[in-house]
Amino acid sequence: MAPLNVCMVGTGEYTTGFVGGGMSGSDKKVGVVGLTLFDLRRRGKVGKLSMVGTSGNKFPAIREHLDKNITQAYNGLDTSFTSYPANDERDPEAYKKAIDALSPGDAITIFTPDTTHYPIALYAIHRKIHVLITKPAVKLLTEHQHLIEEAQKHNVFVFVEHHKRFDPAYADARNRAVKGSLGEFNYFYSYMSQPKSQLETFKAWAGKDSDISYYLNSHHVDVCESMVPDYRPTKVMASASKGIATDLGCVPETEDTITLLVDWEKKDGSGRRATGVYTASWTAPQKAGVHSNQYFHYMASKGEVRVNQAKRGYDVTEDEAGLIHYNPFYMQYAPDEEGNFAGQGGYGYVSFEKFVDGCQALKDGRATLEELDRRGLPTLKNTIATGAILEAGRRSLDEGRPMEIVETGGQWALK
Repeated sequence: MAPLNVCMVGTGEYTTGFVGGGMSGSDKKVGVVGLTLFDLRRRGKVGKLSMVGTSGNKFPAIREHLDKNITQAYNGLDTSFTSYPANDERDPEAYKKAIDALSPGDAITIFTPDTTHYPIALYAIHRKIHVLITKPAVKLLTEHQHLIEEAQKHNVFVFVEHHKRFDPAYADARNRAVKGSLGEFNYFYSYMSQPKSQLETFKAWAGKDSDISYYLNSHHVDVCESMVPDYRPTKVMASASKGIATDLGCVPETEDTITLLVDWEKKDGSGRRATGVYTASWTAPQKAGVHSNQYFHYMASKGEVRVNQAKRGYDVTEDEAGLIHYNPFYMQYAPDEEGNFAGQGGYGYVSFEKFVDGCQALKDGRATLEELDRRGLPTLKNTIATGAILEAGRRSLDEGRPMEIVETGGQWALK
């Protein structure tokens, strides 16, 4: 069977590492999506690659950036791709032309502002194109459920890029929780943050089209959902702080830090209840030493788990940069002894390979959508509670009240 052809929708930091006319100042200096797919093409798992943005005039600089920082760094790794729109064009709907150039059974990745995920994914699904969407999948629960229905109708694999599911420590913690050795779910607390510089990277949409809860809380809410399949969320109350982001020039609606307080109940009607607290911020100090603080505490009736993935026993100190705690477990950028990219074991890479393998298994008839759901992958069906919690949190902030989550006959709604 021919390898999977993939179109990358979105040309920013996560795809190319190219932001504001140059290399990103974050830990994703050469991106994640493009580098991973270029390497998967080298390994024969991916075929033709394309990339689409809204302004074609960025592509010459992007190609130069990729050639300098990937091709020349990794033994001549091929970074070629077909681009949309043309270099002299601007077209907010160029993704349609790029998707139309694909064939049924091909795939796209979506790394664009949250509000654009739904229309792009739906356009692809209707053309039988498999879809990987960065988290959150969509902003609205109704959109999430509609994509599930359409994906099933067209036999399309839709995978939400919740890469923390593949972090070895998080995956082991989930296994211990799901297997039951820790007992019944009782309490979950998580925190995730990024430095204030991210507000500059995301200034085009920060506080306007989405918020820090959708962007960062989505990681740990999904991890919690995956750890407690026998529970469902019933109520969400959100609280937020403001002031730092607006001092930095963001729109007045921009929250600095958002905390979600979530009630969970066991699905068997036993009356067992649990509490989840999820906090996310993008106003951490610039010189914190880590790009992303990320940790959680899971407590159950027979045991507990504490995971701190911010400082992993690996730090580098330089005269100018100071002390930095790097995370090579996410993306390992150092080349191997032959000069090739060597980060295939990083959980950022693994997430994409799982998607590519799932698409190929579906195309080859080795798996069905139902089987892919049962594998515990972050499919649309396996992330619906996360979608409900995130929208409920946003509405709780906007309406100043708790939001109830109800599920009847497989249909979810907020009240």
